[in-house]
Amino acid sequence: MLNPTRYFRLKPEMQRGKWSLDKPLDSQGRELEDFREFTSGRPAQVSGRLAIPIDESGRRLDYSTAGAGMTPVVHVRVATLFAELAPNDVQLIPVDIKGCPDEYLILVATRLVRCIDDKASEEVLYWKAEDERPEKLGQYRSVYGLRIDRSKVGDAKVFRTWGWSGVLIVSEDIKAALERAKVSGAEFEEV
Repeated sequence: MLNPTRYFRLKPEMQRGKWSLDKPLDSQGRELEDFREFTSGRPAQVSGRLAIPIDESGRRLDYSTAGAGMTPVVHVRVATLFAELAPNDVQLIPVDIKGCPDEYLILVATRLVRCIDDKASEEVLYWKAEDERPEKLGQYRSVYGLRIDRSKVGDAKVFRTWGWSGVLIVSEDIKAALERAKVSGAEFEEV
């Protein structure tokens, strides 16, 4: 039976004059070993308080991403929405943003769902033997025009897609709640 819920990719809105956040740092001010720690679709393993420097100053946003790993960073009011609507799907990690008095948290989607619909997506490429990356053989190399098979999602409301975990997916009710709250910095694309 098909899941009637619609799903959306949550991504940062591209706009001028907004702040840009650098990569998260540990309590000693060092870069984390794995910059994908917060985007892998599993709970993050961190110790101590994290900090994120501001790379470019500008207008603060309720939803941003930080560093090359595109780590989701949300204002406390957005974190509260995620905690209320998807408590089993998210981990919220307090973070200090240097020079910013407001409370922000890193949003970690803790579920990884095998649901990419290869046929419905615009283009799906896999690593092949001739790419000479044996450790990646058969895995997704790129996915354009992502579409998911909603029947494989189950009860997840916030998740990453297996094999292409750089994409953060939210259910229609999460999208609606973020829009009602007029969350700045968030953009949605139906998948």
